[in-house]
Amino acid sequence: MSFRQFIQQASETGDLVTIDKPVDTIFELANVAHALEGRPVLFNNIKGYDGWRVCANPCSDRKYFSMDVGVGVAELTRHLAKALDAPLPPPMVETAPCQEVIVEDVDLNALPILLHLPQDAGHYIASGVVITKDREYGRNICYHRLLRLDKTHFAARIIEQRGTWNAMQKEDGDLPIAICIGVSLAVHLAAAMSPPPEVDELAVAHALKPTPLVKCLTSDLEVPADAEIVLEGRITRRTTSEGPFMDLTETMDIIRDQPVIEIDLITHRRNPIFHALLPGGLEHKLLMGMPREPTIYAEVNKVARCTGAVITPGGASWLHAVVQIDKQGPDDARRAIEAAFKGHRSLKHVWVVDTDVDIYDPNQVEWAMATRFQADKDLVIMENRPGSSLDPSGIHVPGQKSRTAKAGFDCTIPWGADRSKFEKGRYGDVDLGDYLDV
Repeated sequence: MSFRQFIQQASETGDLVTIDKPVDTIFELANVAHALEGRPVLFNNIKGYDGWRVCANPCSDRKYFSMDVGVGVAELTRHLAKALDAPLPPPMVETAPCQEVIVEDVDLNALPILLHLPQDAGHYIASGVVITKDREYGRNICYHRLLRLDKTHFAARIIEQRGTWNAMQKEDGDLPIAICIGVSLAVHLAAAMSPPPEVDELAVAHALKPTPLVKCLTSDLEVPADAEIVLEGRITRRTTSEGPFMDLTETMDIIRDQPVIEIDLITHRRNPIFHALLPGGLEHKLLMGMPREPTIYAEVNKVARCTGAVITPGGASWLHAVVQIDKQGPDDARRAIEAAFKGHRSLKHVWVVDTDVDIYDPNQVEWAMATRFQADKDLVIMENRPGSSLDPSGIHVPGQKSRTAKAGFDCTIPWGADRSKFEKGRYGDVDLGDYLDV
């Protein structure tokens, strides 16, 4: 379903919060959205932006992704892994809702772009799905935070050695770009997955749910036909200061010299809905972490019988994971630990548990560690490994990959042990209606 169809469905299920009171894009809207994290919020009255609405928090809970792609929450990881393994080329259409209105006189100040925090460098777009083409590998979609500089320019945080940066190195001049705001949750998931460079993320999105595309008006790029807003432009050879900005760890990222994007054309739907994604919030965390779960799941399945994998919010939805295995031998958990680190190379700590432990319940994971883990036998420590630049406790040298120590915790029942010693006692079910006036 499209972004606005999802909003309609969230309204029908009672999940959507609607706010008609006028709100300001400077701090106020972000503060209200943060106070309501976990529920989609539609702001219908934006001060200074007649005709625009803003939606926050659509990606703030796994159940919304489940609702959008039509599978149960427990099936999401396997559904993502299947789409990653078998992408489907999306169809092209001649006309599309995202081009109902064409704005040639570009003024980025006319978009309700938020100022989130007093520490921020300025008004940022954090929800934009960026589409480029690599002359060797083809289409690539990903995220880059965008700092509004003036009427036609952004500064973009573009990480070195990744897809967009690599495509830029192959061009002598500007690199065409399309920035899509208000896309389906399936497109968001695909954009966050980071598959090998030859894999088209929009084909992954189409494997998750139908995602027709339309050609841009100023370049040879294709964009989701039902996007709310598309900004067509170019990544130039100019650079400027970008940052500070709150990152995934809820700490402020540093100031860097980054590329400047020039916007040539804006297209959007009638009565457009701007997606405002809060930096460091639940949407940011889920969109960063959840798409790494299928890669962990796939790697662990090469060495053990993996039945689930989850990136945990307590680990900033990036640095910690819990892996569930159906243990078949004494070394399965240790192999699973090593494979998990291959499946997500920024991972810092991983817990491996048995199938009787709910990996979505941190209390159950802690219980498994308390009752099944012995540090002198079940702890795996890896020193001085490549780590995440987001970890403030890591070793960070400019121009070099960040380094960190990593640890894995085997919280499974010891192989060959009497399982009854480690299993929870189970009370029977009752119908409380037989005992209480309810």
